[in-house]
Amino acid sequence: MTRLNVLLHEMVPDHQIMTPEEVAKLLADYDITEEHLPKMYHDDPAVKTCGAKPGMVIRITRKSQTAGEATSYRLVVRRPKK
Repeated sequence: MTRLNVLLHEMVPDHQIMTPEEVAKLLADYDITEEHLPKMYHDDPAVKTCGAKPGMVIRITRKSQTAGEATSYRLVVRRPKK
């Protein structure tokens, strides 16, 4: 059975795993820690497809009608057990 690559869908923005150096620069530029970043669960289909693990930071680049391109960042975390 072939798995669907959600990152290829036209409605899904580009997801890239950031290098430790890129994360360090991001955190220094904004004077924040990783805990200040918005979170994204490890079992999110886009996270699983790009191969990110908890503790990694994802750069999400979306097309924007006003800005042309909008970039956001998410820290991958484990989903809490119920």
